Amino acid sequence: MDPTTGLPRRIVKETQRLQAEPVAGIQCEPFPENPRHFKVVLSGPSETPYEGGVFHLELFLPADYPMAPPKVRMLTKLYHPNFDLIGRICLDILKDKWSPALQIRTVLLSIQALLSTPEPDDPLDPKIAEHWKRDREDAEETAREYTRKYAVP
Repeated sequence: MDPTTGLPRRIVKETQRLQAEPVAGIQCEPFPENPRHFKVVLSGPSETPYEGGVFHLELFLPADYPMAPPKVRMLTKLYHPNFDLIGRICLDILKDKWSPALQIRTVLLSIQALLSTPEPDDPLDPKIAEHWKRDREDAEETAREYTRKYAVP
């Protein structure tokens, strides 16, 4: 435990590394009143329907982190088969594929990659996944419209 924050050293080190070595297109900082709760801003990956968008997420480290995965929720409305209307994210490392060897950085990079490569065969929103499979071009246009409407910088 870090005597100054009361946090496990691992969380302190991960937080310091995120601040000192930020990941391109990702801003992540803890809320001052709760160092286990993070404000995350992702830039939409280039050459995707999310390009130019700014996506806000919240990330929370539960008491049993790193033995349990962080809780992450998308706050910005988006059209994507692996996110639902209340911001839940269908990502294996946030569920059954979590390992204590993974870090906050890994989770954020994985979410950024999921924006680049939707997985309609493992959807959280079956209706959007069906649209993605049936007419990818039209689904991507809808995603671009959502990005312009809801993910404005």
